[in-house]
Amino acid sequence: MKIGVLDTETTGLDPFDGHKIIELALFSYELSTRTMFDRYVQRIDPERSIAADAQRVHGISYEELFGMPKFRDIAPTVHAKLSELDLLICHNAGFDVPFVGVELVAAGLVLPPGLQAFCTMEQGRFACFDGKLPKLQELCFAFGIDYDPAAAHAADYDVIKTADCFFRGVERGFYQLPVKEAA
Repeated sequence: MKIGVLDTETTGLDPFDGHKIIELALFSYELSTRTMFDRYVQRIDPERSIAADAQRVHGISYEELFGMPKFRDIAPTVHAKLSELDLLICHNAGFDVPFVGVELVAAGLVLPPGLQAFCTMEQGRFACFDGKLPKLQELCFAFGIDYDPAAAHAADYDVIKTADCFFRGVERGFYQLPVKEAA
């Protein structure tokens, strides 16, 4: 089974309100061996300003994105990489997947049909004593995985930590993979 671990950094919180992806990381693995076979990280010119609250989280300014490709320029590459996958892993799939979907549609593409998403946040409530949705740092703590708050919210760092949590969760029986429906 081929899985991809995805994270995005954005100009704000709502893709349906015109916010855009400014950084995307997608690392692809063969699940049975945990071997990474593709690593894709790209900063993107959103062609719009970045909300101050968003910039405080990820620390990326618009000036740093000058000269980067627009999402429409990388959309075919992102779509092709997603099309190779059986399962997409995100920490907060309810945030990342809609952003990617909206950006692909704006570029004349769609999310690959049948691509299932698995959310380590939604499936990680066990990590918090009160059952709340865990932050990635809390999930790492629960699994005994080192986490550097100073490196957090860089898409590639978050992908690495999400992958570590996902593999540890599968190994320990906390995560059950979705069963692919027979055609």
